[in-house]
Amino acid sequence: MVLGKVKSLTISFDCLNDSNVPVYSSGDTVSGRVNLEVTGEIRVKSLKIHARGHAKVRWTESRNAGSNTAYTQNYTEEVEYFNHKDILIGHERDDENSEDGFNTIHSGRHEYAFSFELPQTPLATSFEGRHGSVRYWVKAELHRPWLLPVKLKKEFTVFEHIDINTPSLLSPQAGTKEKTLCCWFCTSGPISLSAKIERKGYTPGESIQIFAEIENCSSRMVVPKAAIYQTQAFYAKGKMKEVKQLVANLRGESLSSGKTETWNGKLLKIPPVSPSILDCSIIRVEYSLMVYVDIPGAMDLFLNLPLVIGTIPLHPFGSRTSSVSSQCSMNMNWLGLSLPERPEAPPSYAEVVTEEQRRNNLAPVSACDDFERALQGPLFAYIQEFRFLPPPLYSEIDPNPDQSSEDRPSCPSR
Repeated sequence: MVLGKVKSLTISFDCLNDSNVPVYSSGDTVSGRVNLEVTGEIRVKSLKIHARGHAKVRWTESRNAGSNTAYTQNYTEEVEYFNHKDILIGHERDDENSEDGFNTIHSGRHEYAFSFELPQTPLATSFEGRHGSVRYWVKAELHRPWLLPVKLKKEFTVFEHIDINTPSLLSPQAGTKEKTLCCWFCTSGPISLSAKIERKGYTPGESIQIFAEIENCSSRMVVPKAAIYQTQAFYAKGKMKEVKQLVANLRGESLSSGKTETWNGKLLKIPPVSPSILDCSIIRVEYSLMVYVDIPGAMDLFLNLPLVIGTIPLHPFGSRTSSVSSQCSMNMNWLGLSLPERPEAPPSYAEVVTEEQRRNNLAPVSACDDFERALQGPLFAYIQEFRFLPPPLYSEIDPNPDQSSEDRPSCPSR
């Protein structure tokens, strides 16, 4: 009798979204099939699957122990999120010589379903970094008597949801800094920088509106700039390794002495990037917006505004709420902007949403719905679709009326 051969062994997932990308979250059920194609008949001891999720960091540092002695210090750490094993065919017995218990698989294609549930506890988002990663995978192993096992591993993606429609992530971020340039005993006027963004939380594909004022009272030509940075932090054995990467940037116009430049909502688009990772004990991924003034021959003047990159995009009502709270909670006189005496009432629901749109959007909005919409097209490249919801409750009374303030002083004469 001529034994057959294994032609192919593959793994496929039952996707939960329309984009056919295997993406899951904590508490979801991961299901799929192990596909086996054979030519002729084969005898199988077992077909097993092994699913695992873990975060792992690793880096090395060279250290000197003397004038002619050096050694390398390894730093490694690992956190396991789940470990699942199952047997789809056969048994666990290790007796290779036993003829009992072998399964015969006939020529053709065969499918074997598997299923397991992810833990309800928070999971770290899938991530590949410079010195570490967060990975989730399923491995299939086909064991046959007197032959080496056939193995295959396939990864799937896990996102720990970050909903930017929360008060802490809808709050405005702002800052002000000033720098005076000195050269020996000569002191020039100060360079001042004020910047603000309407909220802390964003999703990839959105554009950040930057409101800023840059005043150059020095004798040098300066250039205002802005950039988004990703900071990867890895922890092992009480040590920390940090990597900072530029994500996106923009450049303003050169500013000569005595001039002022104002950004009234200058846009900086967030490219497709990994969401923030804030709940992993050994890997942390954070973002910040740096607004700074490039000063030739001196240290730059800069201020950092923290960002959180989320997975669930902003609701229409969140955008309006954020905009109103942004204006009412902060004194904007340093931007030369002030609130109107009485806010303009928003349009009525019937003016912006037709009856047909209202009927088509009566289904409740859930976090999963928003997340699935974000997965359409390139993963997190653009946040699509805009829900037609009625505007929030509106009040004619401004809870934070505008307060007058003194005019800003002009640049000192030189």
